[in-house]
Formats: sequence, C-alpha cells, structure tokens
Amino acid sequence: MKLTDKTAIITGASRGIGEAIARNFAEAGANLVLNARHEFPTELIKELEAFGHGVVTVLGSVDDPATGQQLVATALDKFGSADILVNNAGITSDMLAMRMKPEDFARVVSVNLDGTFYVSQPVFKKMLKARTGVIINLASVVGLTGNIGQANYAASKAGIIGLTKTLAREGAMRGVRVNAIAPGMIATDMTAALSQASQDQILAEIPLKRFGQPEEIAHAARFLVENAYITGQTLTVAGGLG
Repeated sequence: MKLTDKTAIITGASRGIGEAIARNFAEAGANLVLNARHEFPTELIKELEAFGHGVVTVLGSVDDPATGQQLVATALDKFGSADILVNNAGITSDMLAMRMKPEDFARVVSVNLDGTFYVSQPVFKKMLKARTGVIINLASVVGLTGNIGQANYAASKAGIIGLTKTLAREGAMRGVRVNAIAPGMIATDMTAALSQASQDQILAEIPLKRFGQPEEIAHAARFLVENAYITGQTLTVAGGLG
C-alpha cells in the first residue's frame, strides 16, 4: 500500500518513535490522525502540515475504549477513510517482580496491551468492511526475550505479539494485514533518563554497539505498510539484540 492520500492513525505520536513515524508518513503523502494524552507541540503540527496533507489530533488515553472510537470517527469525518493504524502508545513502570505492586502490573498491561486492542477493534472493523488496511503494533524485543525488572512491560509486549498474529489471521481473508515491530533500545526520552552506567551496560549487550534511532523504527513501519505480502510477522529492529 502506497501512503499517498491514505489516512494513518498513530497513537503516542507526540514524541519519540510515534513522532518519527508521523513525520515519515506525512513525507510519503499520508493524512494523519494523531493521538497522545497531552497537547501536541505547536512546532510539530506546523512541521507535519508543511508536507501539504491533513493533520488532526485526538487527545486521550488508549486504555479508554472511547479513545479508539473517537480516532476512527475523526478519521472518517475528516478524511473519509481509516487505511493505516500504528499502535505506538505505551508506558513503563519498572520494578523487580517480587516487589512489583499489582496496580503497577495492571496499569502497564492496561495501556500497552488493552489499549492496543481497544484502538485496533474499531479500526479493524472498518478495514474488514473496506477489504483493505494495515495495522502495525509496536511490541518490544523484551516481549521476545524477557528482561529483569520489566515483568509487566515484557508481558504486555508479548501479548501484543499474540494479538498481532491473531488479527493477521482474522484479517487476511479480507485483505487486512497486521504486523508488529519489536524495537530494541531506541534513543528516546526514556533511554536518555537512564544513568550513564545503565546505558553502558545495555550498549555492551547490543552487537551493533549503539542505540537505535526513532527514524529507523519509522522506516520499518513504512516498509511494513508498503509490502503487500507480509502479515502476521514481528520485525525485530534491535541492532542484533534478542
């Protein structure tokens, strides 16, 4: 699927990987329906609008099913279609499993996994009816490998991979493709907050010896949109980690 004049819904799009995907898709000709919990930077919206295509924002948390419904309604009202969905919104709350509070486990799973389903379901219905569409879910390499101190995050991302494979099977008969991307350590606000010692420890485990860039995940997302014979897969973009 080429992105020209298509409508892409992107969650968690105000910064980091979501912002990079929004910029990449706008450059490729897509209209954008962008979601975040907080207001978008004015400069970002102006930059995206400069590509000459439509950009609208919908504020809300993805773990509220109403947010997914509003995203679909906005896409259809403003642009007439919902062709692409990128489920990028996610949170962390790291702690060793033996010390993790039930509410910390539940909150991460609610946003990351439940939120992916809550947004996907209404979009998926429209795509099935239209007999076309692409969904990309942001998983994580730790959803494949596990990680100390991230029982909640790893479980949520592993769940996303299972959800991806199931939706891919259900959507294939009507031309809807669903894939996941499993990023490794990407240079975002989250990794910048780590101590230098922590960053050095992580880098030592990455074969390519560097953090990935958000733009590299955006390139992977665009590849999965444009390649019409890939569905039900998890593309690991992690510098050899995992």
